[in-house]
Amino acid sequence: MKNIRNFCIIAHIDHGKSTLADRLLDFTQTVSEREKQDQLLDNMDLERERGITIKSHAIQMEYMYKGEKYILNLIDTPGHVDFSYEVSRSIAACEGALLIVDAAQSIQAQTISNLYLALENNLEIIPVLNKIDLPSANPEEVKDDIVDLLGCSPDEIIPASGKTGLGVEAILEAIIERIPAPTGDPKAPLQALIFDSVYNSFRGVETYFRVMNGEIRKGQKIKFMSNGKTYDADEVGTLKLNQVPKPVISTGDVGYLITGIKDAREVKVGDTITSAVDGCTEAIDGFENVKPMVFAGIYPVDTEDYEELRASMEKLQLNDASLVFTPESSAALGFGFRCGFLGMLHLEIVQERLEREFGMTVITTVPNVSYHAFTKKEPEKPIIVNNPSDLPDPSKIDRVEEPYIKASIITKADFVGQVMSLCIEKRGIITNQHYLTPERVELNFDMPLAEIVFDFYDRLKTVSKGYASFDYSPIGMRASNLVKVDILINSQSVDALSALIHADNAYNIGKKMCEKLRELIPRQQFDIPIQAAIGAKIISRETIKALRKDVTAKCYGGDISRKRKLLEKQKAGKKRMRQVGNVEIPQSAFMAVLKLND
Repeated sequence: MKNIRNFCIIAHIDHGKSTLADRLLDFTQTVSEREKQDQLLDNMDLERERGITIKSHAIQMEYMYKGEKYILNLIDTPGHVDFSYEVSRSIAACEGALLIVDAAQSIQAQTISNLYLALENNLEIIPVLNKIDLPSANPEEVKDDIVDLLGCSPDEIIPASGKTGLGVEAILEAIIERIPAPTGDPKAPLQALIFDSVYNSFRGVETYFRVMNGEIRKGQKIKFMSNGKTYDADEVGTLKLNQVPKPVISTGDVGYLITGIKDAREVKVGDTITSAVDGCTEAIDGFENVKPMVFAGIYPVDTEDYEELRASMEKLQLNDASLVFTPESSAALGFGFRCGFLGMLHLEIVQERLEREFGMTVITTVPNVSYHAFTKKEPEKPIIVNNPSDLPDPSKIDRVEEPYIKASIITKADFVGQVMSLCIEKRGIITNQHYLTPERVELNFDMPLAEIVFDFYDRLKTVSKGYASFDYSPIGMRASNLVKVDILINSQSVDALSALIHADNAYNIGKKMCEKLRELIPRQQFDIPIQAAIGAKIISRETIKALRKDVTAKCYGGDISRKRKLLEKQKAGKKRMRQVGNVEIPQSAFMAVLKLND
């Protein structure tokens, strides 16, 4: 056990985690020449296309140091704020972390939030200064920033380059010297933490775990503590680039388990595995449940695919434990699911994965957050409003509360004005402004979560020319003046497009939505009015004009009454058509509502 080291790599998005992980794998000869490729651990097409890590990936390396063989279990984590839950799970399975900072971009918001996550779990931090070979690198200045942040000595910071492989040997030495070996009792009953799982259509659910105490053997009867069910350990092994079966996995090691479970709901990330006979009595604690930030409805395009969509969502949830969903139905879209996501990128990725990995075409409704409504009858008891249609009658409402967040934005001093005006436009209240260096400023705002759901992140990147980094944490509910804006198409309310909006912005957003829908909904044989309404009051209207056939083309000259008769007949037909006509809303219209400022 003294020769095992478990560590993860944490950093802000795009600071070179996956590239450095590639170099570590090369140096320890874990991958052969033939298997080599860039971003080796990012095995999803989506990750390669976008150049980001979405899932954390575990892999085991072996390294000879001073004549002894060491086993290094590495977990590469995502850097985007939407996937911080993946990071928290990886940290729970480790004793140490490589904190990577880009020598050109210095410390960013996500660097700090991931660092605090690691410190809360008492991890040993090894600071690595990456990309020092770049012409724009500023190693001395960034070193000082890291020393200020961590309170370490400058000698502890390892200069490295993921591209050239510089400093990789020093990193491996530091992992062995500085990160403590795992603690645990090999003689105690089995106790293992599940930190990830994937669905394999041939072998069922594959569970990734870290053994805290005891050992797990092939063929042993094991029990999951959350549901008390017992299974046979058909296969256990370690995670190299491919799975390597082993007869036993001991204390402190990381491995995979195959039990032939076919039902995705039985495996919960954060659960404790123990042996069915003489197992441990306590589950591993300190593992928090996920709190979704953004809610949206996901519906199958064809209602008959509802059950298939449910099965796909359950398999996806195995691999992405931060996805939360419950069934719901909508008048416009039929049966579907109300899903909770950690952010807008997470929503986009889930939708894309459903289409690619499971072949499901889905419609996504307007994302919103969870509100609390209080009625005059029971002013103390909140009604949770996940969907605008759940909002009680306005005449009975005492107040509505919305979730607020503490936002931390790190940007260059030149862009402070633009960033502030963007946050104030989004109803933010500045609480703190702190100069980290003469060039870089940290701004703290209290903001409504609903305002950052839409296009905040994109616009922040635009006003700061890509130099701002953003991180947030929830701070509770506050009362707000919110109204429900309904969209009526051909006098029919479309519940999937209604939204709860602050009263000051309601008129502008209603007007923009109507204009956007007028562009996107195809023309019909009759006029289609599009209206935005608050209660019974219409606040905006646009009309999609009808396609019109020239019925008088066959009248050459002659009496005007013949033409009039044909036109009157056409008019009566159009009127009847409008009463029974049904307007199909394309998926692009639902998605366009999210990009109102483009």
